[in-house]
Amino acid sequence: MTIEHTGAFAAGTGIPPQRVPARARARTRSHGRGRLLRDLRERGGRGPRALTFAAGDLVVVSGLPGSGKSTLMKRTAHGRGIDSQDTRERWEARMPRLLPYALYRPLVRVAHYAGLRRALRSGEGVIVHDCGTQSWVRGWLAREARRRGRALHLVLLDVDPETARAGQRERGRGVSAYAFARHRRAVGRLLDAAASGTLPRGCASVTLLDRDAAGTLRKIGFREAA
Repeated sequence: MTIEHTGAFAAGTGIPPQRVPARARARTRSHGRGRLLRDLRERGGRGPRALTFAAGDLVVVSGLPGSGKSTLMKRTAHGRGIDSQDTRERWEARMPRLLPYALYRPLVRVAHYAGLRRALRSGEGVIVHDCGTQSWVRGWLAREARRRGRALHLVLLDVDPETARAGQRERGRGVSAYAFARHRRAVGRLLDAAASGTLPRGCASVTLLDRDAAGTLRKIGFREAA
């Protein structure tokens, strides 16, 4: 596996295409070649302005609630993003103001995953908001990437819990202490795995961002199909 920690970055950082013969993919799974860990943290905002993936690849954006996932996706996904927050806001706009979100949360989740399924069926590259606690979602996306002969990539925001809590207060929407603890454990496991050089199962690359690196990005996108 390749690990990038240092070096100068141009305006765009390209992730190599992952379409390779099945035999070569098997060797990559066995020996770890072709998997990439890119650490863009602690650069003081001097990271890339774009992350570019191969056509048809899938990208998961994960991190703590309040870490800035939705903000990052709104700024960078350019119509390729599937964010559960967008689905929630559409439902909230139609529901009575005093109706608690908890009562219709299951419907929002069904609508979100139905929208994700439609996006995946298009065969195009998709950027997906992931809270980190639903590992089955990454499993689903990994299977879809394999079916396409493409790759799944993880973009992980590394934001300390206090900053994430402040982000929740700023947007006026928080999660319970219990739920936040679950998110901390899930994201912590992903960060610990990256620190040890281990990528989550099914992921061809992991890109680690802090708040400065996330703020520098202007595009997460895909190359044109050949």
